[in-house]
Amino acid sequence: MKVRRSVRPLRWVAVREVRADVPLLVCLAVLVALLTAVAAAGPGLLDRLAGRALASRLEQEQQVEPGILFSARFEPADSADADAWASDLAEDLLPVTEVIANAAPDALNGGLVHDSTRVELPFLRTVVGAGEAGLGLVYASDAPGRGAYVEGRPPARSGKRVEIAVSTRTRDALKLRLGQKLPLSPGALENVQATAVVVGFFTTDGAGTKSGDAKAASAEGGDRLWHEVPLLAGPSRFPPRSAAGLDWEARALVAPGAVTALQAQAGAVLTVTWGMRLDLDEGTAARFAGDQGQGELQRLLVRYPDDARSVFCGDIADFGGMFCEIGPHPASTLQHSTHLPDALTDFGRQWRQGRVVISFALASLLVVGLLAAAVTALLAVRRSLDAHRLQRARGASATGLALARAVHTAPAVLLGLVAGIAAARSLPGPSPAYVQALLVAGLVWLLLPALTWHALRDRSARTGGRPVPFAAGRRLTAEAVVLLLAVAGVVALRTRGTAAEAGPDPLLAAVPALLGLATVAVLVRCYPLPVRILARMSARRRGVVALIALSRAAKEAPARALALLVLVVTLAGAVFGGFVAGTLAEGRREAAGWQVGADASYLGAQRSPAVAERLAQVRGVRETVSVRQLRVDPTSATSGNRYGIASLVGIDGARLRAAAPHSPAARALDAAGLTGPRSGTGIRVLATGARAGDRLTVTLHGRKMDLRVAGPLPDDVLQDPALGPVRGTTPSRERLLLADNRDLTAIGASDYEGSSLLLYGPHLDVQTLRSLVPRAGHDTAVGELRIRSEEEADAAADGMISVLRAAHTTCTALAVLLALLALILELLLSAEARGRTTAYLRTLGLGGRATSGLHLLQLLPMVVAAVAGGTALGLTLPALLGPALDLREFTGGPAAPTPHPDLLLTAALGAGLGMLVVVAVGVETWIGRRRGLGAVLRLGRNGD
Repeated sequence: MKVRRSVRPLRWVAVREVRADVPLLVCLAVLVALLTAVAAAGPGLLDRLAGRALASRLEQEQQVEPGILFSARFEPADSADADAWASDLAEDLLPVTEVIANAAPDALNGGLVHDSTRVELPFLRTVVGAGEAGLGLVYASDAPGRGAYVEGRPPARSGKRVEIAVSTRTRDALKLRLGQKLPLSPGALENVQATAVVVGFFTTDGAGTKSGDAKAASAEGGDRLWHEVPLLAGPSRFPPRSAAGLDWEARALVAPGAVTALQAQAGAVLTVTWGMRLDLDEGTAARFAGDQGQGELQRLLVRYPDDARSVFCGDIADFGGMFCEIGPHPASTLQHSTHLPDALTDFGRQWRQGRVVISFALASLLVVGLLAAAVTALLAVRRSLDAHRLQRARGASATGLALARAVHTAPAVLLGLVAGIAAARSLPGPSPAYVQALLVAGLVWLLLPALTWHALRDRSARTGGRPVPFAAGRRLTAEAVVLLLAVAGVVALRTRGTAAEAGPDPLLAAVPALLGLATVAVLVRCYPLPVRILARMSARRRGVVALIALSRAAKEAPARALALLVLVVTLAGAVFGGFVAGTLAEGRREAAGWQVGADASYLGAQRSPAVAERLAQVRGVRETVSVRQLRVDPTSATSGNRYGIASLVGIDGARLRAAAPHSPAARALDAAGLTGPRSGTGIRVLATGARAGDRLTVTLHGRKMDLRVAGPLPDDVLQDPALGPVRGTTPSRERLLLADNRDLTAIGASDYEGSSLLLYGPHLDVQTLRSLVPRAGHDTAVGELRIRSEEEADAAADGMISVLRAAHTTCTALAVLLALLALILELLLSAEARGRTTAYLRTLGLGGRATSGLHLLQLLPMVVAAVAGGTALGLTLPALLGPALDLREFTGGPAAPTPHPDLLLTAALGAGLGMLVVVAVGVETWIGRRRGLGAVLRLGRNGD
């Protein structure tokens, strides 16, 4: 009887082979799509991030005042018999406003817009229910509309009386009522006798406005006005028996007609100010974010005021004359002030460092992706190795089989390339970098054919599974080359810095891979040694699980190099990003403390002692400390040698000790006895580079003063925040002398180059402080008030730090996903060998729990080595990069910011990796229990 055999058609065999390769092709297509999208969109991504950071920086820099301010002085109208009330100053100013706005460069795409037009009158005296007040009148084109008024209305533009509107805080403090008449008498504005009528009360906190209403939007637009003229939001109280003879100081809004009427009565010259705000969208800002773009924007900003001045009044030099006109008013030519060029210079320095961080993150992501592709290719080669060796035995060439694999995977690579480029094109901004995308896709595509050829070449076929001659020497040579290349890359990066053009820097892109390879080379050499020691120790105990697992872990360390490289690069990139983010966050807070020195500080206290006295009496101020600085050039009183240019800083030592007990300067003065009673003549100082008992001499206005060195100055005093406000405003000097203010009574207040009044108090009344001294703008005649909470809020809201965090978090998340994929593939790659070992032991009676322990112990050394190596590399990267990454550019302050690694992120990554290994061991143990011994044990196989 003839037995029939079922013969499957060839097409089913082909379908089975294709189905077996579907996971490989899908994984390859996804990897190619992701990597080509990153490579193609990388330069454009850097441009967009730079544009976002620049737009945010410009917005932050213009919180205090518009970026460009134009001003012109104007006199009363020429005609003596002209009716002052008939002149509409707002209409007269409108043509000048249009001239200034139309002169804006076209290259800014309408980003330079008119913000406000304002005229402030010097204060007039008046009597209110709360006492005598100095009332300043302000006309502002950006004043809020009727929607911001809780009672009454804005001052009318038509009419022949002085109408004023004040805030609700001013109403309550000065005890005003609607319709009240206030007599105006001469103050800073002379020759004025008038009566003002209170016609409205507005709110400055948004209360009372209806959302969605156009007038509510107008009220929101007044927020800038309240910040720039804080006395409009609320009055300020004078201390009792002040020299001004006033109880209150306040500001009120008036109509433009009242301005010209009071000006005509006083015969005064007033100043009008136009504010122009640079408000760039991210696309336009991206054009100016690079080095060339910043230079172009600097030129535009420098040329723009001259163009506006020329159109307004021709090329007339300003010699103080009134050669121009604003309506019927003789006027001076335009003057301008701007701080935007300095802000752009600071941004350029910081963005060069920020580009290093982002480029490093992109490079790490590409390296991890390529390693994942390499692991995928290795798994494909391992699975088809038996079939390919059989084909080689039948006469096929290694090159032909490699080319066949290339053709087989070409459609998947092409699909991934198209998907990646499409994803890059969908993003806004410049066109993708097609060449970089093609290079990355080609590299991924060639990995599988290259590894196939390497596994099937003639030398491999001849040696089989036997050791290759001179393998140890070749390995040493390869490791030495990797270490030399890593050192050379770091040295070149530290020497050359990063490339100036936008886009990934090739050298910077190579450094993560080289450092990762160098770290893995060291780990593979080092970590098997303690593992072997542990294996020998476990041999003395009962049981073979630990002995076998640790012995195999030490033996297979070189085979784990690829998995180690993936984990080390991923962990290093993530730890580096967390390190930079944590250091920047803490560094900005430390820099804010250095700039302020206390809870608040008033710079220029010696120029405005009356303002300093009023600040010291604000509610919440618990203690005040005076700090003064003088530039001196001492000489030795004994030898006559120069001591060196030095800063002589005087502090109220006892008061500082009470306000800030942990202040290094206060402790040093107290320990040296300089806060106690003065003994002898001369000024007692602590000096850098000097010894106790040294005597120095300084000459001030032809008068010699003796300095007695009480001891050397401790190093930590140089970083004391209490000295920051005065030391940060002058050039850095090689020497520092510290004294108590009680020893400096012979030095006049006008001789000091800088002074500050430190204000301490846990709950300062910031609003009242700001009503006395607005945030520093173009007019710093009254000094500068710095408030720590404001400085810290500005540091936290810095758009560049947000951009760095977002970019690095995204790259780290993608790198972790790719590393997860690579690790899973690596576990699959080595699962067969572990399965055979487990099967051998199961034939000897090994149980299920012991099998799980065997798998866990076998993988644990690699995981520990990866966590240790990746963390160490990530923490040392800032030091390795050196000048290529200067974090002080972001923070400022007296020194480089203190390193603050993100310990939570590092612990989370290590714990996540450990959990992944535990899950992988559990899955592998479960699969091993379901798999029979015959599935892994084969006669004639002795590879293990």
